[in-house]
Amino acid sequence: MFKYNKDVIATDCEPGVTRKILCYSDELMMCEIHFEKGSKGNFHSHEHLQITYIAEGSFEFTIDGETKVVNKGDSVYMPSNSLHGVTCLEEGILVDVFNPMRQDFLK
Repeated sequence: MFKYNKDVIATDCEPGVTRKILCYSDELMMCEIHFEKGSKGNFHSHEHLQITYIAEGSFEFTIDGETKVVNKGDSVYMPSNSLHGVTCLEEGILVDVFNPMRQDFLK
């Protein structure tokens, strides 16, 4: 399966944050998330495993009470049901991969 980024319509998440759903199957999903400087991915948890790749920018991630700054080229792992959130320090793009896929993103 091929999915061309130019053909994917971004949807709004939190203020200053948009999401593009890229390729997915029942077991796996990849999303591209654009953040404006200062925008936030509010704290939440979910059953899905999540790995995030920082494609552009700088972000402050908090996972289960531990906070670190990550930059372009870094990656982050969120275990199932971990409480996590992010603040964008420098405009950027995250690539999120979930297992299993996020049904809630398709609604």
